[in-house]
Amino acid sequence: MSDTHNKAPIASRFRGFLPVVVDVETGGFNPKRDALLEIAAVLLDMDDEGVIRREETISCHIEPFPGANLDTDSLEFTGIDPYNPFRMARPELEALEHIFKPVRRAIKDSGCNRAVLVGHNAAFDLSFVNAAVDRTKIKRNPFHPFSTFDTVSLAALAFGQTVLARAVKAAGIDWNNEKAHSAVYDTEKTADLFCTIINRWNDFSLNQPEVTTLIKATEGL
Repeated sequence: MSDTHNKAPIASRFRGFLPVVVDVETGGFNPKRDALLEIAAVLLDMDDEGVIRREETISCHIEPFPGANLDTDSLEFTGIDPYNPFRMARPELEALEHIFKPVRRAIKDSGCNRAVLVGHNAAFDLSFVNAAVDRTKIKRNPFHPFSTFDTVSLAALAFGQTVLARAVKAAGIDWNNEKAHSAVYDTEKTADLFCTIINRWNDFSLNQPEVTTLIKATEGL
């Protein structure tokens, strides 16, 4: 049996890359200096018809690393109290492994080669993930070190919107401002937005034979 038959549909759709939606909440904007306080990841699945959807959400509250900066304005914006014992926060290494383990499993199960971070302003989230990986000296980071799928660009193309809340609403998805700026909520809404755009593109390409032909011609590149 060929490798192609062992792969899930999602592996063929994105050239062997597995899109994983990630959102982080932080103590500032500098990934090397400011604390990573919360991370959530959403695993996606695709059926045989090419419809992509949310499958599993993993999340973790994170203890500020030793010497981390905590910007007051950032904490006020997110509403996070870094030292609240009810956060059940974990050290960075433990938190990252909690997220990475199911991502690695999903990569293997789908027949993909590596994960690609999907995010709204994805470079921001990836920069904090990469900085934490460097601090904790994790050797098996499942995410591509610089490539991302950014829903800002995708939403601008699909709906003419770049702000997450506005893009989500334009996609016909419910949005609750009171739940926003929680890593889990923002990640799941970003995942829904990404899936909606991909699924609508699939619907469009099915009705445009030249687009379908182009997609099939580039799948093996």
